[in-house]
Amino acid sequence: MIVRHVLVIDDEPDMLENCRRLLRRPDLEVRTLQDATKIREVIAEFGPDVLLLDLRMPEVDGMQVMATALADDPFLPVVIMTGYATVASAVSAIRDGAFDYLAKPFSREQLLVTVERAAKYRGLELENRELREQMSVTDDPHRIIGDSPAMRRVLDPLPQVAATSANVLITGASGTGKELVARTVHSLSDRSSGPFVPIDCASLPEHLLESELFGHERGAFTGAVAQKTGLMVSGSGGTLFLDEIGEMGAGLQAKLLRVLEERMVRPVGSTSELPIDVRIVAATNLDLEDAVEDGDFRADLFYRLNVVRLELPPLRHRPEDIAVLLTHFLDQIARGSDKDALRISPEAWEAIERYAWPGNVRELRNLAQRLVAFDGDGRVTTSDLPAHIRASDSVEAEAAAVDLPYAEAREAALGSFRRSYLRSLLDQSQGNVSKAARVAGVSRRTIHRWMKEDEE
Repeated sequence: MIVRHVLVIDDEPDMLENCRRLLRRPDLEVRTLQDATKIREVIAEFGPDVLLLDLRMPEVDGMQVMATALADDPFLPVVIMTGYATVASAVSAIRDGAFDYLAKPFSREQLLVTVERAAKYRGLELENRELREQMSVTDDPHRIIGDSPAMRRVLDPLPQVAATSANVLITGASGTGKELVARTVHSLSDRSSGPFVPIDCASLPEHLLESELFGHERGAFTGAVAQKTGLMVSGSGGTLFLDEIGEMGAGLQAKLLRVLEERMVRPVGSTSELPIDVRIVAATNLDLEDAVEDGDFRADLFYRLNVVRLELPPLRHRPEDIAVLLTHFLDQIARGSDKDALRISPEAWEAIERYAWPGNVRELRNLAQRLVAFDGDGRVTTSDLPAHIRASDSVEAEAAAVDLPYAEAREAALGSFRRSYLRSLLDQSQGNVSKAARVAGVSRRTIHRWMKEDEE
């Protein structure tokens, strides 16, 4: 488990204690500071991954404290907290380098979501810095496991796809292995000796994503204390993987389109352009054709990215691969934990293969980690499986529901019906969201919402 360090600075002791209470989680280590003048010493000693900072304090201005923190650690995500919730202050704080903005009072959910996003950004930044230093990532193409007809339609063309320089768009639900396919395309290509540089377009605010991709000049904005080389330049000779490309904002879509057309990039704050030599592989779990039709994604950018299309099937469409995947994960994780391989009872296998796996391969791997972690006798029975997998057929689901209050049982039943209805609907329409929406008599956005809820 990775433990993230969170530093909270506020002049009010009650606020500090409240934040410490709200952030009480095993994966978060929280340090509070009432005297903001000690910011440099605490950053050097504690090494925060996220800074929560009060905007208005009597002794020192929060914006000044942020500037000091960013001078010491330019990529420290700073979340401004303030009771003076105005649009002007929010815009000013973000323009001057803040990662995000929280208006007091805020809920625990709001706080945790913001901290998680900031911590994820921090992790991505550290990973990208390491990638830039190594300038090389190697990966074994045989790590993709699966011999079902649905997977063979994806895997068989990969050597031919890798041999070209064409942009690739990988589509599929969350957890189907889009990044793994992207790494395989890279490792099979003549760019395999160059870096594979991934970036999650959904995890960063637009201004930070632009800086990550294009780079920036020193002084381009508050906190830009040094020149930064963007990933499109530092990844020269390699592959740039744009994950969740469908979440990119409209403004940045236009800039990315220009870069792809001209193969030149202009860092933020610069008047000159730099040539780029990266292959673009993008991925999304959204239906970009629908996004184009709805005006949420540029048609010209979509056509630039969609030169070669690889569509990954959900795990429920490749049931032949479930056993081999789970066996592989169990063996791999057991070896890493110095444990013997687990044996799965027939009853447990039946429940596992009956389950619909809305979280796809990622959910299957998570199950393997759970089973190894809680193993006591080297054998997996149905009692070792999570309740939602055990109750994946109608009889057990009804039995499980009677233990719930009426409102929760009703909600669970409706959720189960909606998931079953959605899957049948998408199967009938062969994955065409527009056709599914017409049949169901709802909007495409409703279908997309149901699909997103089904994945969570």
